[in-house]
Amino acid sequence: MGLDIAQAKADLEALLTDTVRISRTAGQPVLDPETGEPGHTPTSTVYEGPGAVLSTHGQIVLGQVLGTDWVSEGSSWYRLITPVTAPIALPGDLVEVVTETGGLAGRTWLADDLTEASTVEICRSTRLIERITTASSAI
Repeated sequence: MGLDIAQAKADLEALLTDTVRISRTAGQPVLDPETGEPGHTPTSTVYEGPGAVLSTHGQIVLGQVLGTDWVSEGSSWYRLITPVTAPIALPGDLVEVVTETGGLAGRTWLADDLTEASTVEICRSTRLIERITTASSAI
């Protein structure tokens, strides 16, 4: 008995109840004439739609809910899950949770690597690095 890919996609996408945004750098930051410090870096939105940001624990729970261990041992601390129809996130893309119910709204991450691909896909899966926004060494 094999895995019903269409059903697995539908089951997974039903769990993607957050709205996530993937943005990409679209120019150079403008220098603040008063301080000489770089200002906001312009970005363009590449995707805004259903998704989820999961911690390693969340990835394990989702695998248990779906009854399939699709994240295995290679999981990073955070992972972005989007439908297969979503565009591929590139390293350095900014990922933000726009709306959700679990406390992640407003948090941001950077795509750590190219979105993972395989012969059979039920979702897009991208490793993330949490973006520090309060320290002086913020990304």
